[in-house]
Amino acid sequence: MTKKAILKLRNITLSFRGEGQEIRILNGVDLDIAEGSSVAILGPSGSGKSSLLSIMTGLEKQSGGTISVADQVIDNMNEDQLALFRRDNIGIVLQSFHLIPTMTALENTAVPLELADRKDAFQVAEQALNLVGLSHRLSHYPSQLSGGEQQRVAIARAMAPNPKIIFADEPTGNLDGKTGHKIVELIFDLQKKLGTTLIMITHDTEVAEHCNRILYIQDGLVADKKEHKETTTKVAE
Repeated sequence: MTKKAILKLRNITLSFRGEGQEIRILNGVDLDIAEGSSVAILGPSGSGKSSLLSIMTGLEKQSGGTISVADQVIDNMNEDQLALFRRDNIGIVLQSFHLIPTMTALENTAVPLELADRKDAFQVAEQALNLVGLSHRLSHYPSQLSGGEQQRVAIARAMAPNPKIIFADEPTGNLDGKTGHKIVELIFDLQKKLGTTLIMITHDTEVAEHCNRILYIQDGLVADKKEHKETTTKVAE
């Protein structure tokens, strides 16, 4: 049975004015992401991968088109509405960990739960840190943690509210190869355990192969791996 789409993009465009001319980043992206799936988005530097992620999370406004997340159209939401929507539906993991330096691992993880007025915020945060293997680091500050441990805290923070969708933008970009490999395994393990949808921006084809679906973004358009290969072959011919 085909799973319903948790994210729908229809004719998404993005452009801006630069040096007297219009620069187009996205050229009419149509995309459905199935609930509970894992999707990798690949593309060359400057292709618009991060811009697409920002639009999907409501952090950036598209120039045209419609986007629906978890059965809600977010196009006309104001900043406050978008913030509440993200709080209740979306988790984001970035390559820069964005931990609050004056807060412990436990306190950092509890932030989104406290913002949601969860009375069990610290209990849930501790459980999330246990899941990422940091039960022994609850009271440590970011400066006392390695890069891999800081990313684990960031993952715990994103996963703790049990969001419908997790977005990850180059989550291993600031880590060495061995640590990055462990973080990738952790993300996919948690995604399967929690049954959440995972959308990952990456330049690493090996990481992408862990996903159910691989998308390529190029020339402002998005295509599945098979479609991309067919297009590339035709151009070569």
